[in-house]
Amino acid sequence: MHTITTGLDGEQICATDWADDWLLAPPNPAHRLPSRIDPKDMRRLELNAVLTASGIAPSPGDTEAIDQLSALPDAVHATLRRWLGCCGQCGCAA
Repeated sequence: MHTITTGLDGEQICATDWADDWLLAPPNPAHRLPSRIDPKDMRRLELNAVLTASGIAPSPGDTEAIDQLSALPDAVHATLRRWLGCCGQCGCAA
C-alpha cells in the first residue's frame, strides 16, 4: 500500500507499508459450515427470481401468495417457473 502525504513544507512524502499488507489464503472447503436450504425456501427464491426476470416484480404484499406457491410440489413449481419464463420470451402479455 502506498501512502502519499504532504509534509510541513509542502513536499510530498511517499511511504510504502508493505509489512502491514499481505494476501489472505484461499478458503479451505473442508472448513466451511454445512448450510442446507429448505426446499420450500429454495423454491421461494427461484420464484422471486423468475417473477423479477419476467418483468413482474413482486410487491411487498405478495409474500403470502409466494409462500403458498412455494409450498407446492416440485413438479408444479417447475411448471409455474416454465410458464413465467415463457412470458418474457414469447411476447405474450404479462
